[in-house]
Amino acid sequence: MLVGLSDQLARIMESVFEAYLGPDSVLASAVGQAVGSGEPEDIPRRNTDVWVLGKKYNAIQELELIRRDIQSRLWCTYRHGFSPLGEVQLTTDKGWGCMLRCGQMVLAQALIDLHLGRDWFWTPDCRDATYLKIVNRFEDVRNSFYSIHQIAQMGESQNKAVGEWLGPNTVAQILKKLVRFDDWSSLAIHVAMDSTVVLDDVYASCREGGSWKPLLLIIPLRLGITDINPLYVPALKRCLELDSSCGMIGGRPNQALYFLGYVDDEVLYLDPHTTQRTGAVAQKTAAAEQDYDETYHQKHAARLNFSAMDPSLAVCFLCKTSDSFESLLTQFKEEVLSLCSPALFEISQARAVDWDTTEDIDWPTMPDIDWPAGTSDSDSFAIVEESGRDSDAGCSGASGSGKKPSESAVI
Repeated sequence: MLVGLSDQLARIMESVFEAYLGPDSVLASAVGQAVGSGEPEDIPRRNTDVWVLGKKYNAIQELELIRRDIQSRLWCTYRHGFSPLGEVQLTTDKGWGCMLRCGQMVLAQALIDLHLGRDWFWTPDCRDATYLKIVNRFEDVRNSFYSIHQIAQMGESQNKAVGEWLGPNTVAQILKKLVRFDDWSSLAIHVAMDSTVVLDDVYASCREGGSWKPLLLIIPLRLGITDINPLYVPALKRCLELDSSCGMIGGRPNQALYFLGYVDDEVLYLDPHTTQRTGAVAQKTAAAEQDYDETYHQKHAARLNFSAMDPSLAVCFLCKTSDSFESLLTQFKEEVLSLCSPALFEISQARAVDWDTTEDIDWPTMPDIDWPAGTSDSDSFAIVEESGRDSDAGCSGASGSGKKPSESAVI
């Protein structure tokens, strides 16, 4: 009897050990989860399509290609340690500059696509002269064309104090002015007001002496009051599928984000809410410059359900030629605007007579800013003392209301 009881107890103990230590055990599962937690959840592990700036990928078969594509975009984030900015002498944009950074990312994507092509991929060893010209333009020094200094100081001409949040429409208007000082970029920006693309205005911006100047078209939208109206989601998805897509400037309530693609019902984004040191890529000859270049690239995008997006956003498109713009208009009419009612935006040949527009604003010339001489990009930059990164969980602000473009308080 004792022998039988002993054998029965042994079998019970074996089953217990198997349950906790076997290949399909509780412990193995817990260990697997702990080990797996180090793997980012940027792209879902299922057989589905992933769209990144007009390119379609398979989530399982092309995972590393998706990550290479995302990593090749410029990731513009909060910085600290730059030269004092404004009357309050700010040396960081943490807590107020995330919408400005999203504007930088859209413009950087347009320049990369225009000058390097949509199929270009970045690598840590990249010293391509054209790439360096582009990234130098976003370094946070006073004489960089699209630095935080230039954007914030130009914002003052729209009665936005340095350190004050800017909405997507204001950032778009500022970038529109700044590109006019950058001959090398060879880019025109048109901001479509009141959710309407006015063709006469676009042609006036891009047709110079019979030739077409490449166009970055930015269309600010308000797609709800406090939450995005779900009827617009299919049209937003289609915008991200178009080969001319430069993504979207937007966010979730109180946080600005750069949307560059989607998977199923989730939008993919790069988040500027990481604070990094200020420095310089320059010509990327020194080890410190090579390391600093890597701070402009993020391999893993994050995901957000479309329903969680802030209703204030701007869709962005690059048209390199007149034909590509006409082709985009056809896609708008046949593939985007028909997906919801009311339509995502409107297209009009001419502007309404009483339409108020920022063209009527007496924009000042650039005061107290040291622009680079000519189109030279050989200026040297000082390396600021190195420090680590830290993340910023959120920003403050409040939402507006109405369907027309509005500056939602995301910074």
